[in-house]
Amino acid sequence: MLTWLIAEDEADIRNLLDMMCQVWGHQTMTFENGQKVWDWLDKVEEAAEPQVPELVLMDIRMPGKKGNEIATRMRQVDKFSKTPIVLMTAFALTERERTEMMSENGVDHILNKPLPDFEQLRSILHRIVDNKLSAT
Repeated sequence: MLTWLIAEDEADIRNLLDMMCQVWGHQTMTFENGQKVWDWLDKVEEAAEPQVPELVLMDIRMPGKKGNEIATRMRQVDKFSKTPIVLMTAFALTERERTEMMSENGVDHILNKPLPDFEQLRSILHRIVDNKLSAT
């Protein structure tokens, strides 16, 4: 069973995403802020055989580190080269901000909140994972 990482500071959204991903058959690792993901990355980088998630789903604006900062760091770790990174935001991003996050931070997709419904979200996330795997 493959693991999906979820980082979201709003407990209701984090718990809902956690539950949905488990219903879809994925194990989850959840973090309530960007700093905790950053600290986890320290351990991943030190590990001889690190376990990296199949998908990373993070809020952009979180306490500690922001989702795009974490994405940049993940892209510097070889083990994350095939891992799709999806960011979520409740804020309107300019086209320039979206483009920068995707080109400079290595983000694969940006979802706006409120998130799509259960089936749409499942379809979007699985398509992103499939596309990333087939591109490598």
